[in-house]
Amino acid sequence: MRVLLTTWGSRGDVQPLVALAVALRGLGAEALVCAPPDEEFATLLDRAGVPLVSVGPTVRSVTAGTKPPTAEDAVRLASDLVAEGFGTLEAAAEGCDVLLANGMMAAAGARGAADRLGIPYVYGCYHVRGLPPRKIAPEASGESAKDAADKAHWEQGQKAIAMFADALGSHRAKLGLPPVEDVLDYVYTDRPWLAADPVLCPAPAERTDIDVVQTGAWILPDHRPFPRELEAFLAAGEPPVYVGFGSMATSSPKDTARVAIEASRAQGRRVILSRGWADLAPIDGADDCLVVGDVNQQALFPRVAAIVHHGGAGTTTTASRSGTPQVVVPQIGDQPSWAARVAELGVGVAHQGPTATTDSLTKALATVLDPRTRTRAAGLADAMRADGATAAAQLLLDAANTQRPRANV
Repeated sequence: MRVLLTTWGSRGDVQPLVALAVALRGLGAEALVCAPPDEEFATLLDRAGVPLVSVGPTVRSVTAGTKPPTAEDAVRLASDLVAEGFGTLEAAAEGCDVLLANGMMAAAGARGAADRLGIPYVYGCYHVRGLPPRKIAPEASGESAKDAADKAHWEQGQKAIAMFADALGSHRAKLGLPPVEDVLDYVYTDRPWLAADPVLCPAPAERTDIDVVQTGAWILPDHRPFPRELEAFLAAGEPPVYVGFGSMATSSPKDTARVAIEASRAQGRRVILSRGWADLAPIDGADDCLVVGDVNQQALFPRVAAIVHHGGAGTTTTASRSGTPQVVVPQIGDQPSWAARVAELGVGVAHQGPTATTDSLTKALATVLDPRTRTRAAGLADAMRADGATAAAQLLLDAANTQRPRANV
């Protein structure tokens, strides 16, 4: 059995597919991953022994430039990624028995590749915001957070149609294929997979229009030892505060680092800064701050006092499984929703807005350093499942055996 997994996005999009590939290998299947050619993604897949097929430009070249991408840039990228589905993805999928795509950026082209080769296609996402939006615009009748989220989700779908419909139509026309009547139905399908923990991110019970398959989060086990200086830092005093924003390039890295360090010191804590794409760095030569690169978060998070992060799906899941309280400072996309859920569960604080100040972060840390918050965080960790990748791998192999569509549609 041979499986193709594809995405185009940050590490938080790529790493779960690597976890799924490893789980598939454990069941005797061969899996390869199509993903952006960023160096850290290549390293990640190489470490796991999973073949990588490069798709599209590097994510860092698009998101971490001197200027944010424009709407025109987004449309151009969408067209390029659809073209990849008619080229790179289709070539990679030759001989595969099933294809799974994560996220609209990859899935719009991937669905066509699967259809033309006559193999089953599965759409997967990591948060309910990645599920297909409703067909009809939500009523603007309330001011609740749920009303706002529903409206934002519907608007997200309209933007996706605007980005991908023309590119999809033009590429299909060149091959003599009929137009796609409903882009969202075509990409998302009526049975999308939700790769998120049911306690941390439950599937929406009210969505009777779709059949959501919730597998649990796809977690890649990390067995890497700590660098010597990190182990020494942890052993030298009380648990520090961890601060990291992953693939998010903050607007002012110097201010972000300064706020993190000052707020941690105000609570009497040392701090570990994860360099990340924001390139966070110390503000002085004091020995209460350590900067780290890509380290084993699964082993690190249980040993810190609090975790300050951006609210990506992977980081939020890893933090929640660690039993350590969190401060989520959301930047984009589904991150505000993750922040809200962390606060709702009582295991951390959802920072209001993407830019923390020393005062706002100090207050947030005071809340999460309360022993009662840690007790709730430990309870959440005990309730979360760890078999999501294995469960999804088995479902994917079952789909390969039972769902053979008609080719060339």
